[in-house]
Amino acid sequence: MKGWSVARLGEPSDVLEFGELPDPEPGPGQVLVRVHAVACNFPDILVCQGRYQEKPELPFTPGLEIAGEVVAAGEGARAAVGDRVLGTPPMGRGGYAELAVLDAASTFPWPDGMTAGQAAGLFVTYQTGVCALVRRGRLQAGETLLVHAAAGGVGSAAVQIGKALGARVIGTAGGAAKCDVVRGLGADEVVDYAAEDVVARVKELTGGRGADVVFDPVGGDIFDLSRRIVAFEGRILVIGFAGGRIAEAPTNHVLVKNYEVVGVHWGFYRTMDPPRIDEWQAVVEDLWARRAIDPLVSAELPLDQAPEALRLLGSRGTTGKVVLVP
Repeated sequence: MKGWSVARLGEPSDVLEFGELPDPEPGPGQVLVRVHAVACNFPDILVCQGRYQEKPELPFTPGLEIAGEVVAAGEGARAAVGDRVLGTPPMGRGGYAELAVLDAASTFPWPDGMTAGQAAGLFVTYQTGVCALVRRGRLQAGETLLVHAAAGGVGSAAVQIGKALGARVIGTAGGAAKCDVVRGLGADEVVDYAAEDVVARVKELTGGRGADVVFDPVGGDIFDLSRRIVAFEGRILVIGFAGGRIAEAPTNHVLVKNYEVVGVHWGFYRTMDPPRIDEWQAVVEDLWARRAIDPLVSAELPLDQAPEALRLLGSRGTTGKVVLVP
């Protein structure tokens, strides 16, 4: 098969190599999938740089999420030849290739009516949103949800899930074009952080109370800002650190204002509480069946343009998901 491999760590544009790779073979419980689309994620950049929390042995193939058709199945697999599936390949044996394997616990149906690009970017993004807002954030109907980077991959999913849960959703984005995208996702209010004072605007929109739940995939300065606009007894959800800097939470401020700083490490549930994954995927599938969500894909590039796709993703100029198509 053709695919990408990384034999040394560094910037994706420097270390990704495209060529012939051995065809993978499915073991017990696994399926071999002909990849129709693979989603690009910020961790794909980090794993190439050696900065991700999981560090596969060199050489490895990136790619956290795929959608495709099963072409072979091992004993005890969760799908049969011909089935259309989505899921996450084992770390280091990823989806930036024409073929990939999925373990049984990571094999799920490709929902009817969904494009390959949407299906490829569904699993991690929407699982993270459900884990964050339902399990960790305890978001209730009628509460105010503030979503940072709302035009991005996980942000766009959080906007849609928040609306489906009955929350009033305020999204932040940079620039008029991205703000229009967030409005199109269903956000009740949009704040342009490139042109507005986010703290003042959110306080104005909430009558000075602030947001009950803050969804923060950026960290750094955005986390510092969020502490100023989270409501009394609110919850700040720490999703990730796309901004680069890992902020600190002064515990005296947490105490005085009675808010929670809540970690959202979705992937750890696959080890600590695996049944949750099936439970949350059922929620995601129901949301799609009711068309309460509509995964946003802003760009589809050929597989051989992976470095360019990751460059676009890293530039933060994209909206929704960027996918590669073999």
